[in-house]
Amino acid sequence: MDLPPGDISSMIFRRTVTNGLGDFSLDRQTLNIYMQLNGEETLGQFAAKAGKNLGNLRGVMSNLLKLGLVEEVHKDIVVLDGDFFRYLINQLSLATGPIASVLIEDEVHSLGYEVDQFPGYRASELVDKLAAEIRREEKKSIFIKNMVSKIRQKGYPQ
Repeated sequence: MDLPPGDISSMIFRRTVTNGLGDFSLDRQTLNIYMQLNGEETLGQFAAKAGKNLGNLRGVMSNLLKLGLVEEVHKDIVVLDGDFFRYLINQLSLATGPIASVLIEDEVHSLGYEVDQFPGYRASELVDKLAAEIRREEKKSIFIKNMVSKIRQKGYPQ
């Protein structure tokens, strides 16, 4: 398996059990990354926590995949529901007016998703990007506060 082109930040990997671990050598960086893979964190979360660049991580993960030392973990990804998007449109409309739904749709597409398939773990990122479109600081702060509360209420990862 090769890594797909594009965004790999939502992919999750775990170490595989292999009898041939001593049959090849790994550099210190690759071994360090290999040892930290737990099958729970996305590569984006892992990169942020470890202070790694996703571009460099792509090369290391590609190498580990070719060697058969890691495998992708497929988990059901929670997508943002209609209630969340209705609330998001309402809150952003209070700050930006009727253009809110267009801003949301454009931002969702710029992140590489469709509105009906936007992953919950990227909700905070979407809110941050939309908040940047709000010029008045007091409205921006109210928008962020309300959206963080909604993200917590829905149980989306932050």
